[in-house]
Amino acid sequence: MLRIDEDGWLLSEDCVRLHPTTHCDRRPDGTTIDMVVLHGISLPPYEFRTHCVESFFVGNLDVDRAPVLKSLEGVRVSSHFYIDRDGEVHQFVSTLDRAWHAGVSQFLGRVRCNDFSIGIELEGSDFVPYEAKQYDRLVELLSAIDARHHPAYILGHSDIAPGRKTDPGPYFDWYKLSLYADRFGRPSFVGAAARTQMAIRQGSGCIV
Repeated sequence: MLRIDEDGWLLSEDCVRLHPTTHCDRRPDGTTIDMVVLHGISLPPYEFRTHCVESFFVGNLDVDRAPVLKSLEGVRVSSHFYIDRDGEVHQFVSTLDRAWHAGVSQFLGRVRCNDFSIGIELEGSDFVPYEAKQYDRLVELLSAIDARHHPAYILGHSDIAPGRKTDPGPYFDWYKLSLYADRFGRPSFVGAAARTQMAIRQGSGCIV
């Protein structure tokens, strides 16, 4: 079982890798963490198990590895967590601190979603399904986050930056995740993709 300690870090287990990064800062004083944002990422795009994502988030990406990576030179971003294709969890930023994952964003009239959210990146793309073991680990991670912070909402990056971002993409199964919501506090799935998927599949009687 995954657990987050009082300093905002996952207690190390076989499935957890810690990579503290300087790509973060303090949240504004008095901030309530009430949202989890799910992302999809692969580096180079559409390539998996390259370990480039981990390098990118800590500032060690070899941009000469592929021409498409050149545009990321000097870019400083991060996420609190990253779940790779094999279901391993990587943590880069304490949940108490602000990771730089959301960019220009807004939710319910609030801007700068990095201030009040926890970011989880999943290794994937808009064009292939995510792995079953990634969903299993995501449920465990969300349970640990709920026990520590009790977020009220789970959304996709596309929900807080519509038109600019599409991840975690059409192959992310929001309905499947919602079936396990009792394990992580039953937050609201208020994003457009989640609402659409659940309306269609609940109407069809699909229980996957």
